Amino acid sequence: MFTRAQTRALRIGGLPLGGGAPVSVQTMATADPHDAAALAAQIARCAEAGADLVRLTVPDLDAARVLGEVRKTSPVPLVADIHFDYRCALAAIEAGADALRLNPGNIGGAENVRAVARAAQAKGVPIRVGVNGGSLEKGETLVSSALKHVKLLEDEGFRDIAISVKASDVPRTVAAYRELAERTDCPLHLGVTEAGTFLPGTVRSSVALGILLSEGIGDTIRVSLTDEPEREVKVGLEILRALGLRAPGPSVTSCPTCGRTRVDVRRVAEEVEAALERYQRAHANISLPHVAVMGCAVNGPGEAKDADVALCGGNGEFLLYVHGQPVRKVPPAEAVAAVLSAIQC
Repeated sequence: MFTRAQTRALRIGGLPLGGGAPVSVQTMATADPHDAAALAAQIARCAEAGADLVRLTVPDLDAARVLGEVRKTSPVPLVADIHFDYRCALAAIEAGADALRLNPGNIGGAENVRAVARAAQAKGVPIRVGVNGGSLEKGETLVSSALKHVKLLEDEGFRDIAISVKASDVPRTVAAYRELAERTDCPLHLGVTEAGTFLPGTVRSSVALGILLSEGIGDTIRVSLTDEPEREVKVGLEILRALGLRAPGPSVTSCPTCGRTRVDVRRVAEEVEAALERYQRAHANISLPHVAVMGCAVNGPGEAKDADVALCGGNGEFLLYVHGQPVRKVPPAEAVAAVLSAIQC
């Protein structure tokens, strides 16, 4: 659908990045970096939601050891997030991190950068140079800062590099990535930093990432929300689906409801959507039907005729339609099961 910018091809664990590979979705764990069980559980939930990779903070050597434990069972590659102490980067590499995220300028000088570059090169571990709008030195721009740090690594012969340049607003983020795409062939990690809580953060991220991806810019994305990581993943996937950069997910039409509604359309629509997501993951080659969940008789029957399966709300119950034909009445508690049964027929 879009002509993608040509970037270097990297691999993060088994995941291809850049070089024309599909745009991946990532998130960052929020669990205690010293609690292996909590991290493993959160990573599993993120993978279940559709994350292609997960980043973990590694603030000390103990956290690097925990990363190693979690890596043994993780269903997706793990990126170690490093700041200030280059020894944490070395420990994370030894523990089995699939990639690093660091700012080479804050780990203690050229010799430390060389040590990390050598260790990463030896293990085939890519490095993302991450620059945020709130951490620039005087006189620097997002792009000049990022390219300065990239040069530190490339001067050591290290080229397995991705870059992110995130601002907290849409115009600066878009401008920075456009400039960066003109000046480097490194794969680009897109995101709006500190985007906010779920609604404003989703809107800002969707606008910025939508603009850039539609211009062919970007190899991996993270939607940064003050929310659960799984919610970041779901928003990221929907952005890619909306642009045709990821296979379509469940197609669920639902009405906004009004005073005529006598059933909980929102809850049932969300439950149907979640159930279809699970069904699609369990049946990778299946094409899901179009499902409608409507609240009343105004638009419900019309939508039901166009949908493969539909639930049309009445007074405390739904009427189930299959291929435009009414089949039976369904209590709200049985609505999801009725839809799944209908799509398996």
